[in-house]
Amino acid sequence: MKVVPVENAVGMVLCHDMTRIVPDEYKGPAFRKGHVIAESDIPALLRIGKEHIYVLDMPPGKIHEDEAALRIAKAAAGPGLTLSSVCEGRVNMTAAPGLLDINVEALYEINAIEEIVLATMHSGTTFTAPRDVAGTRVVPLIVDEKKIERVETICAANYPVIQVRPLQSKSVGIVTTGSEIFHGRIKDKFGPVLNKKLGLLGSKAMGQTFVGDEVEATRDAILRFVADGADMIMVTGGMSVDPDDQTPAGIRATGAHVVTYGSPTFPGAMFLLAYLDDIPILGLPGCVMYYRASIFDLVVPRLLSGQRVTRSDIISLGHGGFCAGCDTCRYPLCSFGKHD
Repeated sequence: MKVVPVENAVGMVLCHDMTRIVPDEYKGPAFRKGHVIAESDIPALLRIGKEHIYVLDMPPGKIHEDEAALRIAKAAAGPGLTLSSVCEGRVNMTAAPGLLDINVEALYEINAIEEIVLATMHSGTTFTAPRDVAGTRVVPLIVDEKKIERVETICAANYPVIQVRPLQSKSVGIVTTGSEIFHGRIKDKFGPVLNKKLGLLGSKAMGQTFVGDEVEATRDAILRFVADGADMIMVTGGMSVDPDDQTPAGIRATGAHVVTYGSPTFPGAMFLLAYLDDIPILGLPGCVMYYRASIFDLVVPRLLSGQRVTRSDIISLGHGGFCAGCDTCRYPLCSFGKHD
């Protein structure tokens, strides 16, 4: 830090805020700490009585916090993200609607570099509207450029560190099992819930078929949707361990490979996921109908983003898979289903 005549300070960095006062009109910062002085700033500085100022001289190999934040953000951000302008040394990343996907190991490696800060929301969070999901800055006003180059190297080797996977529009067949609904004894309430949830995610139901409790009827209804070009099939009802609940057997009877029957999540423990070739078939427990956030909201966005969900993916939901049942549900901005 040194004192220099204002005319000689172009390109240097202010060490403190400078206040501008207009009696009865305005009092506030004319220039903030960290501002890089430009030729056009000199008249304004002289008008507030600053003929000499305290500045940081930028030595070789050092860069300003604004440049550092922009370089980190540009290196880390992948598809589906836009960058904010620099504000007080910080750059935010705004996500388009979709599924947030973070390379957690690379993120850890970046933050292990002293004086580097890169913070994100949890990987796997789904957004149906744009919002800020990450931010970055460096701690000091000026930073060693080699540290930023290390960040850029990590990002290049692990690109993208942060991305948003867009949700694809899919045609979904819904098969609702249960003699009580099939014979009209009670009204189906599952279909409207699924239609609403799918609509929020940009997909739609191509139809809903009602069947009894017979294994063959469930199997045939699923296979008809497959033949009609369904991208995904959701089967509701009959997912408990009661003897009359034959939905899992009906799904297996199609020849589909069952990835899991059971999920370490509450709500959603009796969930089933299977694949018939590349078509996912979901056995949805009744909790999906009653809870705003359930296993549906953890798995379906992944499927719509093009991911093939594995048993390992389901197992990993156990850490964070217990819904706290808050009086006011804040999902997806909560811990449910988050384990990173």
